[in-house]
Amino acid sequence: MKNLRFELPYRSFRVLCAAVFMLSMVSCKAQIPAGAMKTGADQTEKWLPVLKGKQVALAANPTSMIGKVHLVDSMLRLGIRFRAVFAPEHGFRGNAEAGELVEGGVDKESGVKVISLYGDHKKPLPSDLEGIDIIVFDIQDVGVRFYTYISTLQYMMEAAAATRKPLLILDRPNPHGNYTDGPVLDTAYRSFVGMQSVPVIHGMTVGEYATMLNGERWLEGGLPCDLSVVRMLNWKHSDDYQLPVAPSPNLPNTASIRLYPSLCFFEGTAVSLGRGTDLPFQCYGFPGNPGGTYAFTPQSIKGKSVRPMYEGQECRGERLDKEAFRFDRLQLKWLLKAYKNFPEKDKFFNPFFDKLAGGTSLREQIIAGWDEERIRSSWQSGLESFRSIRSKYLLYP
Repeated sequence: MKNLRFELPYRSFRVLCAAVFMLSMVSCKAQIPAGAMKTGADQTEKWLPVLKGKQVALAANPTSMIGKVHLVDSMLRLGIRFRAVFAPEHGFRGNAEAGELVEGGVDKESGVKVISLYGDHKKPLPSDLEGIDIIVFDIQDVGVRFYTYISTLQYMMEAAAATRKPLLILDRPNPHGNYTDGPVLDTAYRSFVGMQSVPVIHGMTVGEYATMLNGERWLEGGLPCDLSVVRMLNWKHSDDYQLPVAPSPNLPNTASIRLYPSLCFFEGTAVSLGRGTDLPFQCYGFPGNPGGTYAFTPQSIKGKSVRPMYEGQECRGERLDKEAFRFDRLQLKWLLKAYKNFPEKDKFFNPFFDKLAGGTSLREQIIAGWDEERIRSSWQSGLESFRSIRSKYLLYP
């Protein structure tokens, strides 16, 4: 089974599915154009035999696509029976802004029951999984610790482990899969924006990250999840992948995604990162910034940014979308520059900053006047330890 690019770590699941998979893999390989990248969802022939006749729960959002068709619609056409769809932050159809309450209910387009996994209900309850035979996870991540989809993944895995439900991941590329960087989280600062001791940029796909959670016994109580991964075809970590669907309302394009790991720190400060403008996560600034070369005025935008920081006030700072080349390291220069130019230093940081940074060190280093290279050097020991762990779970070159 190893050469079939499908991870089936549990003997019971292998016995049930091996014969079907062997037949489907042989027939599908000749149909794949040489060099064409295929996500896990694209490879219908691998997951359809597993789901046929089962009661399925799906964790999905607008990125869960096969070509131009949503995975839910594709599965329904193929005769898959749904018990529920679990919706992460931003909702199943992706029309909720960051931090906004996501309501459950029934999806108007498909008629499928939707259960929100945001707000107070972040982990599926045992009652949510009653009657379900298998859980499928297909959500495009961006490879950053504080992007909450991997937190939702962990909660899904823990719920599956507790109720002894198998979980199948349809893997997708990581647009930051070519490097790891940033401070490693201090476990005293665990939260929904950082649940494990990994760096800001972890360099793993969702499938790899889930395999690590299992292998390192990082799930609640150390209980393993019955996990399977449909691996991608023809993808490697160095590939420059541009997401075909925006992963969330305020990451609308490649520039915002590439700048996100560096600019998201501003969420924990008195600096706007462009929410409420046409350039979210592509500019930053604050009113009266003496070093600002770019001006913008945040406004409320329904579904993207309601009541953004400095709404209706002109902010001055920098526009960065033209600088969004393919980074191979986290950028601190904009954060350090903003702190230097901010007049009231004691009001620059808010309590959320330490959660994003994964501890107090980065904030303390900035206040103490450390330069970027000195700050970066303080990460190296933690990064090396993480890279050693990460290397055990990589599924792609």
